[in-house]
Amino acid sequence: MHRGARLPTFLRGGLPLAACAFLAACEPPASPQAPHGLSPRARPADLRGPVRESPESAAMRAYFAKVQADLLAQGLLRTDGGGRDTPFNDRMLAENFVRIALYDEYERQGGGFAQREVESRLRRWEAPVRVGLRFGPSVPDERRATDRARISSYLARLSKITGHPIGLSESGVNFWLHVVAEDERRALGPQIAEALPSLSASEIAGITQMSTTTYCLVYALSDDTTSVYNRAFAVIRSEHPDLLRLSCLHEEIAQGLGLANDSPTARPSIFNDDEEFALLTTQDELMLKILYDRRLRPGMTIEEARPIVQTIAYELLGGES
Repeated sequence: MHRGARLPTFLRGGLPLAACAFLAACEPPASPQAPHGLSPRARPADLRGPVRESPESAAMRAYFAKVQADLLAQGLLRTDGGGRDTPFNDRMLAENFVRIALYDEYERQGGGFAQREVESRLRRWEAPVRVGLRFGPSVPDERRATDRARISSYLARLSKITGHPIGLSESGVNFWLHVVAEDERRALGPQIAEALPSLSASEIAGITQMSTTTYCLVYALSDDTTSVYNRAFAVIRSEHPDLLRLSCLHEEIAQGLGLANDSPTARPSIFNDDEEFALLTTQDELMLKILYDRRLRPGMTIEEARPIVQTIAYELLGGES
Protein backbone atom coordinates (compact mmCIF):
# COMPACT_ATOMS: atom_id res chain seq x y z
CA MET A 1 0.00 0.00 0.00
CA HIS A 2 1.25 3.46 -0.89
CA ARG A 3 -0.54 5.96 1.26
CA GLY A 4 -0.60 9.44 -0.23
CA ALA A 5 1.42 8.53 -3.31
CA ARG A 6 1.38 11.12 -6.07
CA LEU A 7 0.40 9.95 -9.54
CA PRO A 8 1.29 12.63 -12.14
CA THR A 9 0.20 12.42 -15.75
CA PHE A 10 2.16 14.01 -18.57
CA LEU A 11 1.71 14.43 -22.28
CA ARG A 12 4.21 15.08 -25.03
CA GLY A 13 4.37 17.11 -28.20
CA GLY A 14 2.45 20.19 -27.15
CA LEU A 15 -0.41 18.31 -25.56
CA PRO A 16 -1.50 19.16 -22.03
CA LEU A 17 0.42 18.01 -19.04
CA ALA A 18 -1.70 16.78 -16.20
CA ALA A 19 -0.24 16.38 -12.74
CA CYS A 20 -2.40 15.12 -9.95
CA ALA A 21 -1.79 14.05 -6.42
CA PHE A 22 -3.11 10.59 -5.72
CA LEU A 23 -3.99 8.83 -2.49
CA ALA A 24 -4.17 5.06 -2.36
CA ALA A 25 -5.47 4.22 1.09
CA CYS A 26 -6.63 1.01 2.72
CA GLU A 27 -10.39 0.74 2.32
CA PRO A 28 -11.06 4.40 1.43
CA PRO A 29 -14.64 5.54 1.88
CA ALA A 30 -16.77 5.61 -1.23
CA SER A 31 -16.92 8.95 -2.99
CA PRO A 32 -20.15 10.82 -2.19
CA GLN A 33 -22.73 10.95 -4.95
CA ALA A 34 -22.85 14.06 -7.12
CA PRO A 35 -25.78 16.36 -6.35
CA HIS A 36 -28.57 16.57 -8.89
CA GLY A 37 -29.58 19.67 -10.77
CA LEU A 38 -26.26 21.54 -10.51
CA SER A 39 -26.06 24.04 -13.35
CA PRO A 40 -22.88 23.71 -15.46
CA ARG A 41 -23.15 27.39 -16.34
CA ALA A 42 -22.99 28.86 -12.91
CA ARG A 43 -21.73 32.43 -12.62
CA PRO A 44 -18.02 32.83 -11.87
CA ALA A 45 -17.52 31.87 -8.24
CA ASP A 46 -15.96 35.15 -7.10
CA LEU A 47 -18.99 37.13 -8.29
CA ARG A 48 -21.37 35.39 -5.89
CA GLY A 49 -21.65 35.70 -2.16
CA PRO A 50 -20.70 32.79 0.13
CA VAL A 51 -23.17 29.92 0.20
CA ARG A 52 -23.72 27.07 2.65
CA GLU A 53 -21.41 24.09 2.29
CA SER A 54 -23.15 21.09 0.77
CA PRO A 55 -23.43 17.77 2.64
CA GLU A 56 -21.25 16.23 -0.05
CA SER A 57 -18.51 18.77 0.53
CA ALA A 58 -18.80 18.39 4.31
CA ALA A 59 -18.23 14.64 3.93
CA MET A 60 -15.14 15.30 1.83
CA ARG A 61 -13.86 17.77 4.41
CA ALA A 62 -14.13 15.13 7.16
CA TYR A 63 -12.43 12.54 4.97
CA PHE A 64 -9.43 14.71 4.11
CA ALA A 65 -9.05 15.82 7.72
CA LYS A 66 -8.49 12.15 8.52
CA VAL A 67 -6.08 11.81 5.60
CA GLN A 68 -3.94 14.70 6.87
CA ALA A 69 -4.01 13.44 10.45
CA ASP A 70 -2.87 10.01 9.27
CA LEU A 71 0.01 11.45 7.23
CA LEU A 72 1.16 13.63 10.11
CA ALA A 73 1.01 10.69 12.50
CA GLN A 74 3.47 8.89 10.20
CA GLY A 75 5.89 11.82 10.33
CA LEU A 76 5.05 12.90 6.77
CA LEU A 77 4.10 16.29 5.30
CA ARG A 78 7.31 17.86 6.61
CA THR A 79 7.58 21.64 6.31
CA ASP A 80 11.28 22.11 7.09
CA GLY A 81 12.51 21.98 3.49
CA GLY A 82 15.06 19.27 4.29
CA GLY A 83 17.99 19.18 6.65
CA ARG A 84 21.00 17.16 7.79
CA ASP A 85 19.03 13.95 7.40
CA THR A 86 18.40 14.63 3.69
CA PRO A 87 21.81 15.42 2.15
CA PHE A 88 22.28 15.78 -1.60
CA ASN A 89 25.15 16.86 -3.82
CA ASP A 90 25.51 18.42 -7.27
CA ARG A 91 25.45 15.07 -9.06
CA MET A 92 22.24 14.05 -7.28
CA LEU A 93 20.69 17.46 -8.00
CA ALA A 94 21.51 17.20 -11.71
CA GLU A 95 20.14 13.66 -11.99
CA ASN A 96 16.97 14.51 -10.07
CA PHE A 97 16.40 17.51 -12.33
CA VAL A 98 16.78 15.41 -15.48
CA ARG A 99 14.37 12.80 -14.14
CA ILE A 100 11.74 15.36 -13.07
CA ALA A 101 11.98 17.94 -15.87
CA LEU A 102 12.87 15.76 -18.86
CA TYR A 103 10.78 12.62 -18.40
CA ASP A 104 7.04 12.04 -18.58
CA GLU A 105 5.43 9.30 -16.53
CA TYR A 106 2.26 9.06 -18.61
CA GLU A 107 1.49 9.23 -22.30
CA ARG A 108 -1.71 10.29 -24.03
CA GLN A 109 -3.27 7.46 -26.00
CA GLY A 110 -6.70 7.29 -27.60
CA GLY A 111 -8.19 10.16 -25.62
CA GLY A 112 -6.85 8.81 -22.34
CA PHE A 113 -3.61 8.19 -20.48
CA ALA A 114 -1.32 5.18 -20.31
CA GLN A 115 1.35 4.74 -17.66
CA ARG A 116 4.70 4.53 -19.40
CA GLU A 117 7.71 6.64 -18.55
CA VAL A 118 9.11 8.25 -21.69
CA GLU A 119 11.75 10.81 -22.48
CA SER A 120 10.43 14.31 -23.01
CA ARG A 121 11.81 17.75 -23.80
CA LEU A 122 12.49 20.68 -21.53
CA ARG A 123 9.33 22.78 -21.10
CA ARG A 124 8.86 26.10 -19.35
CA TRP A 125 7.13 29.45 -19.62
CA GLU A 126 8.64 32.30 -21.63
CA ALA A 127 5.80 34.81 -21.19
CA PRO A 128 5.00 36.18 -17.73
CA VAL A 129 2.86 33.75 -15.70
CA ARG A 130 -0.35 35.59 -14.79
CA VAL A 131 -2.29 33.56 -12.25
CA GLY A 132 -6.04 34.08 -12.01
CA LEU A 133 -7.24 32.91 -8.59
CA ARG A 134 -10.88 31.85 -8.38
CA PHE A 135 -12.80 30.56 -5.36
CA GLY A 136 -15.95 28.51 -5.21
CA PRO A 137 -18.92 30.35 -3.66
CA SER A 138 -18.86 28.10 -0.57
CA VAL A 139 -15.32 29.18 0.39
CA PRO A 140 -15.64 31.60 3.35
CA ASP A 141 -14.27 35.12 3.00
CA GLU A 142 -11.71 34.57 5.76
CA ARG A 143 -10.36 31.47 4.02
CA ARG A 144 -10.23 33.32 0.71
CA ALA A 145 -8.18 36.10 2.26
CA THR A 146 -5.76 33.64 3.85
CA ASP A 147 -5.34 31.59 0.69
CA ARG A 148 -4.91 34.68 -1.47
CA ALA A 149 -2.17 36.01 0.80
CA ARG A 150 -0.36 32.69 0.90
CA ILE A 151 -0.60 32.17 -2.84
CA SER A 152 0.59 35.70 -3.56
CA SER A 153 3.56 35.19 -1.25
CA TYR A 154 4.38 31.82 -2.83
CA LEU A 155 4.21 33.23 -6.36
CA ALA A 156 6.56 36.03 -5.36
CA ARG A 157 8.94 33.42 -3.97
CA LEU A 158 8.78 31.42 -7.20
CA SER A 159 9.42 34.56 -9.23
CA LYS A 160 12.48 35.37 -7.13
CA ILE A 161 13.80 31.81 -7.42
CA THR A 162 13.34 31.57 -11.19
CA GLY A 163 13.94 35.18 -12.18
CA HIS A 164 10.72 34.89 -14.19
CA PRO A 165 7.64 37.14 -13.80
CA ILE A 166 5.02 35.17 -11.83
CA GLY A 167 2.13 36.67 -9.90
CA LEU A 168 -1.59 37.08 -9.38
CA SER A 169 -3.46 38.97 -12.07
CA GLU A 170 -7.02 39.94 -12.96
CA SER A 171 -6.26 40.51 -16.65
CA GLY A 172 -4.48 38.53 -19.31
CA VAL A 173 -4.69 35.40 -17.17
CA ASN A 174 -2.85 32.38 -18.56
CA PHE A 175 -2.70 30.19 -15.43
CA TRP A 176 -6.14 29.59 -13.88
CA LEU A 177 -6.19 28.40 -10.27
CA HIS A 178 -9.55 27.26 -8.89
CA VAL A 179 -10.09 26.50 -5.19
CA VAL A 180 -13.47 24.77 -5.18
CA ALA A 181 -15.64 22.33 -3.28
CA GLU A 182 -16.67 18.91 -4.57
CA ASP A 183 -19.99 19.98 -6.09
CA GLU A 184 -18.61 23.28 -7.40
CA ARG A 185 -15.86 21.53 -9.33
CA ARG A 186 -18.49 19.60 -11.29
CA ALA A 187 -19.67 22.89 -12.78
CA LEU A 188 -16.23 23.91 -14.09
CA GLY A 189 -16.60 22.24 -17.50
CA PRO A 190 -17.26 25.43 -19.50
CA GLN A 191 -14.36 27.29 -17.82
CA ILE A 192 -12.00 24.39 -18.47
CA ALA A 193 -13.04 24.14 -22.13
CA GLU A 194 -12.52 27.87 -22.60
CA ALA A 195 -9.12 27.90 -20.90
CA LEU A 196 -7.83 24.67 -22.49
CA PRO A 197 -9.72 24.27 -25.79
CA SER A 198 -7.66 21.28 -26.96
CA LEU A 199 -8.87 19.02 -24.14
CA SER A 200 -11.34 16.33 -25.11
CA ALA A 201 -14.67 15.90 -23.36
CA SER A 202 -13.35 12.84 -21.53
CA GLU A 203 -10.29 14.75 -20.34
CA ILE A 204 -12.47 17.59 -19.07
CA ALA A 205 -14.58 15.00 -17.26
CA GLY A 206 -11.38 13.73 -15.68
CA ILE A 207 -11.17 17.09 -13.91
CA THR A 208 -14.81 17.76 -13.13
CA GLN A 209 -15.46 14.18 -12.00
CA MET A 210 -12.11 13.47 -10.34
CA SER A 211 -12.29 10.75 -7.74
CA THR A 212 -11.79 10.93 -4.01
CA THR A 213 -8.30 9.51 -4.53
CA THR A 214 -7.17 12.66 -6.33
CA TYR A 215 -6.04 15.49 -4.06
CA CYS A 216 -5.52 18.18 -6.74
CA LEU A 217 -4.32 18.54 -10.31
CA VAL A 218 -2.90 20.85 -12.96
CA TYR A 219 -3.04 20.75 -16.74
CA ALA A 220 -0.56 22.88 -18.70
CA LEU A 221 -0.46 23.42 -22.47
CA SER A 222 2.74 23.90 -24.44
CA ASP A 223 3.29 24.84 -28.05
CA ASP A 224 4.15 21.67 -29.96
CA THR A 225 6.92 23.32 -31.94
CA THR A 226 8.63 25.27 -29.16
CA SER A 227 7.80 23.34 -25.94
CA VAL A 228 6.86 26.70 -24.40
CA TYR A 229 3.94 26.71 -21.98
CA ASN A 230 1.21 29.21 -22.77
CA ARG A 231 -1.68 28.28 -20.46
CA ALA A 232 -2.48 26.13 -17.45
CA PHE A 233 -5.48 25.17 -15.32
CA ALA A 234 -5.20 23.93 -11.72
CA VAL A 235 -7.86 22.68 -9.33
CA ILE A 236 -7.42 22.54 -5.55
CA ARG A 237 -10.02 21.00 -3.26
CA SER A 238 -11.34 23.61 -0.81
CA GLU A 239 -12.22 20.78 1.60
CA HIS A 240 -8.55 20.14 2.35
CA PRO A 241 -7.34 21.05 5.82
CA ASP A 242 -4.78 23.82 6.00
CA LEU A 243 -1.51 21.95 5.43
CA LEU A 244 -2.81 19.53 2.81
CA ARG A 245 -4.32 22.45 0.86
CA LEU A 246 -1.04 24.38 1.04
CA SER A 247 0.86 21.27 -0.04
CA CYS A 248 -1.35 20.98 -3.12
CA LEU A 249 -0.80 24.63 -3.95
CA HIS A 250 2.97 24.28 -3.68
CA GLU A 251 3.22 21.20 -5.86
CA GLU A 252 0.65 21.97 -8.55
CA ILE A 253 1.88 25.50 -9.20
CA ALA A 254 5.52 24.38 -9.33
CA GLN A 255 4.66 21.45 -11.60
CA GLY A 256 2.76 23.84 -13.84
CA LEU A 257 6.00 25.80 -14.26
CA GLY A 258 7.75 22.80 -15.81
CA LEU A 259 8.90 20.36 -13.11
CA ALA A 260 6.41 17.89 -14.44
CA ASN A 261 7.45 14.42 -13.32
CA ASP A 262 8.00 12.66 -9.98
CA SER A 263 11.03 10.64 -8.93
CA PRO A 264 11.30 8.21 -6.00
CA THR A 265 14.99 9.13 -5.61
CA ALA A 266 14.43 12.88 -5.24
CA ARG A 267 14.90 13.80 -1.58
CA PRO A 268 14.22 16.28 -0.10
CA SER A 269 11.50 17.09 -2.63
CA ILE A 270 7.77 17.44 -3.11
CA PHE A 271 8.22 15.75 -6.51
CA ASN A 272 8.21 12.34 -4.92
CA ASP A 273 5.53 9.73 -4.27
CA ASP A 274 6.19 9.36 -0.56
CA GLU A 275 4.50 12.51 0.84
CA GLU A 276 7.48 13.11 3.13
CA PHE A 277 7.55 16.82 2.35
CA ALA A 278 4.51 19.06 2.11
CA LEU A 279 6.14 22.27 0.91
CA LEU A 280 8.76 23.29 -1.64
CA THR A 281 12.18 22.16 -0.41
CA THR A 282 15.70 23.52 -0.83
CA GLN A 283 16.39 21.04 -3.63
CA ASP A 284 13.12 21.94 -5.36
CA GLU A 285 14.18 25.59 -5.34
CA LEU A 286 17.47 24.67 -6.97
CA MET A 287 15.68 22.63 -9.65
CA LEU A 288 13.52 25.65 -10.45
CA LYS A 289 16.65 27.77 -10.73
CA ILE A 290 18.09 25.27 -13.18
CA LEU A 291 14.87 25.08 -15.20
CA TYR A 292 14.79 28.85 -15.78
CA ASP A 293 18.54 29.31 -16.31
CA ARG A 294 18.96 31.02 -19.68
CA ARG A 295 21.66 28.55 -20.71
CA LEU A 296 18.85 26.06 -21.13
CA ARG A 297 16.09 26.53 -23.68
CA PRO A 298 12.66 24.98 -24.18
CA GLY A 299 12.66 21.99 -26.49
CA MET A 300 16.05 20.65 -25.41
CA THR A 301 16.43 16.88 -25.32
CA ILE A 302 18.01 15.03 -22.43
CA GLU A 303 21.25 14.66 -24.37
CA GLU A 304 21.36 18.40 -25.11
CA ALA A 305 20.42 19.52 -21.63
CA ARG A 306 22.33 17.10 -19.39
CA PRO A 307 25.86 18.59 -19.64
CA ILE A 308 24.49 22.10 -19.10
CA VAL A 309 22.41 20.93 -16.14
CA GLN A 310 25.48 19.28 -14.62
CA THR A 311 27.44 22.52 -14.95
CA ILE A 312 24.68 24.61 -13.36
CA ALA A 313 24.23 22.12 -10.50
CA TYR A 314 27.98 22.21 -9.83
CA GLU A 315 27.87 25.99 -9.71
CA LEU A 316 24.86 26.08 -7.39
CA LEU A 317 26.36 23.64 -4.88
CA GLY A 318 30.03 24.54 -5.22
CA GLY A 319 31.03 21.12 -6.40
CA GLU A 320 29.63 19.24 -3.41
CA SER A 321 30.06 15.79 -4.95
